[in-house]
Amino acid sequence: MADSQHSSSGKTYVNSQEFSSEEETSEESKLKFSEDEETLIIRMFNLVGERWAIIAGRIPGRTAEEIEEYWNTRYSTSE
Repeated sequence: MADSQHSSSGKTYVNSQEFSSEEETSEESKLKFSEDEETLIIRMFNLVGERWAIIAGRIPGRTAEEIEEYWNTRYSTSE
C-alpha cells in the first residue's frame, strides 16, 4: 500500500507507471506463442478461416481474442 495514495473520498489511486508496466508485461506474455501454437494457428486458419473460437478451442489456455490479435499483428496485410 506504500505506492497507493488515499483521498478524502476513500478511493485508492495506484501509481500509473507501475500499473502500465504490469499491463504491458501481461499483454506481451499473451502474444507470445510457441512454435507449435503458431503452426497450429496457421493450419487451422487455412482450414476454417477467421473462425477464431474454433482455432482457440484447439489450443488450451488461449482465447479467440488472443488468437485474432496475434494473427492480426503477425499476418495482417496493410494495403
